[in-house]
Amino acid sequence: MAANGTARTNGASDKVFLIWGGEGWVAGHLKELLQQQHEKVFTTTVRMENRESVIAELERVKPTHVLNCAGCTGRPNVDWCEDNKEQVIRSNVIGTLNLTDCCFLKNIHCTVFATGCIYAYDSKHPPGGEGYLEADPANFGGSYYSATKSKVEELMTTYSNCLILRLRMPVSDDLHPRSFVTKISKYDRVVNIPNSNTILHDLLPCAILLASAGDTGIYNFTNPGAISHNEVLTLFKKHVRPDFEWQNFSEQEQSKILKAGRSNCELNSDKLAKRMKDFGVEVKDVHTAYDECFQRMKANGVK
Repeated sequence: MAANGTARTNGASDKVFLIWGGEGWVAGHLKELLQQQHEKVFTTTVRMENRESVIAELERVKPTHVLNCAGCTGRPNVDWCEDNKEQVIRSNVIGTLNLTDCCFLKNIHCTVFATGCIYAYDSKHPPGGEGYLEADPANFGGSYYSATKSKVEELMTTYSNCLILRLRMPVSDDLHPRSFVTKISKYDRVVNIPNSNTILHDLLPCAILLASAGDTGIYNFTNPGAISHNEVLTLFKKHVRPDFEWQNFSEQEQSKILKAGRSNCELNSDKLAKRMKDFGVEVKDVHTAYDECFQRMKANGVK
């Protein structure tokens, strides 16, 4: 297994970023950030599993850094993956490994936007207790999506050019359909369980810093701490939609309407916070990050 550290790029003096999954939600945010930083950035929608096409795209763009935002999460949610397992394997396993391998062969740094939904609370890691570390083995396979993600992550750590960022329940400063806040605000009922979350406004700039520095290995890519669904919606009501109301139900009741299980856990993000201090960046705790996110929403007229 490759140790955490840094990887060489292909020797070019100027960075060139190529975003895979270029029409996606997170990819769009990354492209905008890189353009604001006056970096050279390209996007692609080439299928990751098509090796000849991947190689051709890498040779055409000649990137120093690939940012892999592609993959299959299912529509409208991960339940879709339970009935489309071959497509999930083709994208999330074969495709992800193929792109990483092609980058390795061409000495290109590859950042994979992965998931932290590979854990579940247990006796050693209860709600409010110790969070999962990067080196902890995955213990959640309640959905086919999560099962494939944990397996491919283990294989990707072999590659010395690969940076793996574990996002959880990502949130943007708008009400994009893929944002965690948008999803739970539209549910008839929600569970009330503390979880790690990724506030994109805070953390995507960190991804660019890590990739640019050539960091490799795994990072729990979440704001420090955990926040419950009710806490999120209370802040949403306070800042964005004062008349918003919601109801709760139990995990047992939720399981009756879902085809696949859902991961609930807290990730320990100390490693990320410590590394960001090297860049003079403070990673805000999840409660503060959410409060500021909703304040930005309000200021931008989001309702």
